[in-house]
Amino acid sequence: MKVLIVDDSRIIQRAIGTWLEDLQLEIVGTASNGKEAVEKVSKEKPDIVTMDITMPEMDGLTALDEILKIAPKTNVIIVSALADKETALAAIKNGAASFLLKPFNKEELQEVFQEIMEDM
Repeated sequence: MKVLIVDDSRIIQRAIGTWLEDLQLEIVGTASNGKEAVEKVSKEKPDIVTMDITMPEMDGLTALDEILKIAPKTNVIIVSALADKETALAAIKNGAASFLLKPFNKEELQEVFQEIMEDM
């Protein structure tokens, strides 16, 4: 299963990548903004994308819409520090597979991934 990690923080990108190693997933790349994410989804065709919301150039919710237009079966996990329920509900309503609030730990991340993989 292929994964794209999208976050403007290199620290978060590395943490997600490291924490997913146990799940035997193929990390096909990282992106630092929504525009880059849309381009990489088009090229790499990942099964799952972790997507930050607040990023330069294109935010995560806009990128979510664009990604689902070009790859509607992609499972997008919104990963954000924005702890308001309205943002989470908007993301789920717009097609996100799940929502994970920062800060999160390895177990929480892996649990979300395992739930999505079971549903695929």
